[in-house]
Amino acid sequence: MTSAYKKSLAALMAAACLASAGTAWAQSAADADLDAVFARAATSRPLLRILLTKLPKGADLHNHAGGGTYAEDFIAWAAEADGCFSKSTQSLEPGPCAGNADLTPLRGLPERDPDLYSDIVDALSTRRFEQGVGDPEISGHRRFFRTFGRSGWGGGADRGVRIQAEALRQAALDNTLYLELMAGSSASRPVIEASAAMAWVDPWIKTADGSPPDRLDARILRERLDRLEPVIAKATAASTVVANANDKAIAALNRCGTAKPEPACAVTLRYLLSIFRQRPPEVVFGQMAAAFALVKADPRYVGINILEPEDGPVSLRDYRLHMRLFAFFRTLYPDVPLTLHAGELAVGLTPPRDMRFHITEAVEIAGARRIGHGVSIAHEEDADKLLARMARDKIAVEINLTSNDVILGVKGKDHPLPLYLAAGVPVTLSTDDLGVSRSDLTNEYLRAVVEQGVGYGRLKQMSRDSLTYSFLQGASLWDGPCASVKGAAPSAPCAAILKASPKARDQWRLERAFDAFETEMKAIVAKLAP
Repeated sequence: MTSAYKKSLAALMAAACLASAGTAWAQSAADADLDAVFARAATSRPLLRILLTKLPKGADLHNHAGGGTYAEDFIAWAAEADGCFSKSTQSLEPGPCAGNADLTPLRGLPERDPDLYSDIVDALSTRRFEQGVGDPEISGHRRFFRTFGRSGWGGGADRGVRIQAEALRQAALDNTLYLELMAGSSASRPVIEASAAMAWVDPWIKTADGSPPDRLDARILRERLDRLEPVIAKATAASTVVANANDKAIAALNRCGTAKPEPACAVTLRYLLSIFRQRPPEVVFGQMAAAFALVKADPRYVGINILEPEDGPVSLRDYRLHMRLFAFFRTLYPDVPLTLHAGELAVGLTPPRDMRFHITEAVEIAGARRIGHGVSIAHEEDADKLLARMARDKIAVEINLTSNDVILGVKGKDHPLPLYLAAGVPVTLSTDDLGVSRSDLTNEYLRAVVEQGVGYGRLKQMSRDSLTYSFLQGASLWDGPCASVKGAAPSAPCAAILKASPKARDQWRLERAFDAFETEMKAIVAKLAP
């Protein structure tokens, strides 16, 4: 073993020790007792499911709005609007259906043709993929991503509102307090169109020695942004109007403010604006310009992400450009946080060279505060140093066990979750596209226990970390006078923090929920004690 390699390993282990020492919540006696309960329950998935359904979950930080919707909902909404199913494209389409042999009316289909209805559910999801059902020639990756085009029409003008209302209901079913939902703003379209209409001027600064350029010319980008500013201002104001209307519509669907509100009304909702990476550079620039301005202007939007397959040809071609465009906008909007899909790759999906720098550049160039997926971390150049930096700088990773299995074929011992935990990197569990993959957040916790051997104390920390590393506004509960508070009544200084900070309020709610959960579990501990 070389001296340099020994030093790298030592640095990684030191980071893990440092992170463990800095963790606000050490393993308690109650955690140790419940570790034993969960270890025994892991031998019975039904029993474990019961326990984990009750487990308080702080947040779901990686949840795509459209992909989080179940096929059954899309079909029902399309049926209400007299929509159709196209046999040739396997997609939902607007009516009229009559007179077109390719289109089947969806209204009344479950009673009229239950087998076709079942086939449509399969076409709009990855249902039963893990059981080997379906065409073996079609990969989980392809089956997963093609569903989005097929369900793109499904419910008419209020589709987006219905998706968000249903996402809140599902979060409540999972005992989740806070949802950070990836979505877009239709009012930003004029900015994107204006940017797309402008000729793209290559912003890379050429190097004298002919080596690949590494920096962008800020002057070129600034000139483009200046030309977009009037359109951005109008779009930002329009987005606020649309968001106000959406809030009212979502509240109405969930009966918030009535005598019998849905449990969904207690879930805190914020949005992450989405950048689509499989688009031309001029379009991506427009998306970023609109998104950064809107996050700065409207507190309902708390951060920005970048979406679409990371292994797509345009995604790979422009990956380094995208990271540097993010860096350019961060100089203008330093307070706008980023969580970036990076490392959603696996052996064989791309050439090995494309797996050596994606997470690194998301962290070091773009300045991401969280990483979505991060599956290919072991393939990064100087992975040990990257892990140490993520642990030191508290750059959390959003782990999506079910979609990593379906899309990438990575699970069990092949999954890097234990590596992140050993390095002291903050970890949160999330759903990704729970409707497409037919999962929920409780199932992600279950897989962590059964497949990764995660115990109760670690699950509890992951739940807490999901709120700590969320982009919800305000001071953290653990950074001030609330950190040492136990019990139901906050001190006066802590009460002031709770009043001012939405994040601290949800963290406080989570601690009270854990108190109740652990009290309930004492009976189980007593029964299982020798």
